[in-house]
Amino acid sequence: MKSFSIFGLTALASQASAHYIFQKFTYGGAQYPAYQYIRTNTNYNSPVTDLTSNDLRCNQGGLTGGSTTTISVKAGSSFSFTADTAVYHNGPTSIYMAKAPGTAAEFDGSGQVWFKIKDIGPTFTGGNAVWDLSLTYSYTIPASVPSGDYLLRIQQLGIHNPYPAGTPQFYISCAQITVTDGGSGTPGPLVSIPGFIKGDEPGYTANIYSNFNSYTVPGPAVWSGQGAGSGTGSGGGGATTTVVTPPATTSSGGGSGGSTGPTVPKYGQCGGTGWTGGTTCASGSTCKASGSFYSQCL
Repeated sequence: MKSFSIFGLTALASQASAHYIFQKFTYGGAQYPAYQYIRTNTNYNSPVTDLTSNDLRCNQGGLTGGSTTTISVKAGSSFSFTADTAVYHNGPTSIYMAKAPGTAAEFDGSGQVWFKIKDIGPTFTGGNAVWDLSLTYSYTIPASVPSGDYLLRIQQLGIHNPYPAGTPQFYISCAQITVTDGGSGTPGPLVSIPGFIKGDEPGYTANIYSNFNSYTVPGPAVWSGQGAGSGTGSGGGGATTTVVTPPATTSSGGGSGGSTGPTVPKYGQCGGTGWTGGTTCASGSTCKASGSFYSQCL
């Protein structure tokens, strides 16, 4: 019995450390404890692979709010999701929102209610694809999104095991938010989860090891009417990224024009109104602004 118990604990520890899970939410310059504002899942940091499962919404065990609290955020402000360990499976990252009919805590994410606000696909350099494999992913709440309670969903799709021999893996977390000072935009296109990915999309079935020189992130197009400061994602849905060289007071975040904070990795946030984090981009990238609220190392 003793040896069985030790084996069981070892297997459990191995399962828990096998992958990664987004568990911490940052807003207003503060990173909050794990699962304070992010729904707790029940599959440790393992992925969801079934395209027909409701677990694709907010992960296994994430259909209810449980003990998760809801954080108030302003439209146009920045936020971040941080994982327990840096993403290491090649594949795109996307961010979705869904407006709750009541409170975020009571919402299970059912219905044709989800819209995409961000895609991060690969860049191709010298015939090689470079993926944004990070510990933290940042973006802004769209300035034109209406006020109300929402589920804010991050999804990293691991396509490192080529389909059909392998099955793409979804790493998912949902934060519960109340958007204030919202706009009058009409988010869309709206999709249902599951159902938003059918399984025959090139971005889902791609073999990244053979003749891989272009890529479109699967799922709906990124909402194009996000408003000032929101930008668009790089990658799928036909979305394009428009960047301009920021004035020093925008990219620094501190208003002084100087570089501050730790070095920001490529694709990380490096400035914007109210930004207090790092403003010096890693070698090979430059801090560029998408409006006044958000600057990114590109």
